[in-house]
Amino acid sequence: EVQSKSIFERDRRDWMVIPDAIAAYIYEAVSKISPKAAQFLADAAQAQPVVVTRTFLIRETTKLSILAEQLVEKIKNLWYTKVLGY
Repeated sequence: EVQSKSIFERDRRDWMVIPDAIAAYIYEAVSKISPKAAQFLADAAQAQPVVVTRTFLIRETTKLSILAEQLVEKIKNLWYTKVLGY
């Protein structure tokens, strides 16, 4: 039996894997055409400016995700206490 979850129950950080999945797909596609070009892409992805930028973006989006989770919890709490009166 497959169980679905609402968007509020899912792990909200799942969307952060999308850029990595896209990069892997592009790498695989390029690798099939030109292994040299694929190696260039792999080397470029490991370049210091790219790594630093990627790390920064991951850190900041994680902070935003946590803040969004906290906001959702506060809204749910207000809904239950003020609107529904629980």
